[in-house]
Amino acid sequence: MEANSTDRRVLVVDDHEPWRRKISSILRDNERWQVVGEASDGLEAIQKAEELRPDLILLDVELPALNGLEAARRILARDPSSRILFVSAHQSWDIAAAALVIGARGYIIKLDAGNELLPAMEAIVKGKWFVSAIVTGRTFDRKKDERDGHWPCRHEAGFYSEDTLLLDAFARFAEAALNAGKAVIVLAVESRRNELHQRLQADGLDIDLAIKERRYISLDVADALSSFMVDGWPDETRFWKTGTSLIVQAAKASSGEHPRVAACGECAAGLLRDGKVDAAIRLERLWNELASTYNVDVFCGYSTGILPDEGSDVFQRICKEHSAVHPR
Repeated sequence: MEANSTDRRVLVVDDHEPWRRKISSILRDNERWQVVGEASDGLEAIQKAEELRPDLILLDVELPALNGLEAARRILARDPSSRILFVSAHQSWDIAAAALVIGARGYIIKLDAGNELLPAMEAIVKGKWFVSAIVTGRTFDRKKDERDGHWPCRHEAGFYSEDTLLLDAFARFAEAALNAGKAVIVLAVESRRNELHQRLQADGLDIDLAIKERRYISLDVADALSSFMVDGWPDETRFWKTGTSLIVQAAKASSGEHPRVAACGECAAGLLRDGKVDAAIRLERLWNELASTYNVDVFCGYSTGILPDEGSDVFQRICKEHSAVHPR
């Protein structure tokens, strides 16, 4: 599905003809996009996707004959390289998550299509993901997005000389997030998860209740890695499906005005411990993209015992993938 940078081919799928006209009008004013076909139901979408092989498919959720989610599933089953952006009236984490878990690259709300459509399309054809600001609760800044191509996010790393200091950092991060009404995801080795649970309980947080309500999700780092690592390398599609599922579970339990999630752990550190430097760097980049897309705060913990000295190339490469670093 290679595309000329000035002439990307688009299939528009929606059962409302006035909406298809509106989308075509928006794209007609931009020479980078060419509408090569339209479809009004899910079955027709599958047929035209196979016939036209567009660079991008704009797909509604509610369609006659076959809904958009099932149409996307069948399109991707036939051609996994298809890139799909859902443009829907539903402002729902659940539906957005279902779309992304299927394999769509983006989900935006029709109400905000005037601001978000073109940035979302650009992001997706560049291999990124895009989720509507109104779903994730972030502030949309089109000028910034056009300038630097990504959303600002908090993706920080801490480097600690002792395990007790690393545990302290995780505890501070998780406690601050829970107190702010955010849901928390922890990905760590079993011993650290148990210690963190005890520490947060001792600090007066009812972690058992938070776990029951899914506001606190704690997973073994080895299990997390096994869900998306393939032959020692992070598989991008599996990572996004795993990350999306976790974030949506947590977001639904968030008590803030907008669903917010914070995640901390040592996935990349685990890969680094096994000598998989490039895989660790790649995983940090994927976390950065995931955090930016879903407006998630991420804190990565590293023990300095597994890192070269601060002047090394590996250390500098890891620091470069984070918005801030905290050596101690």
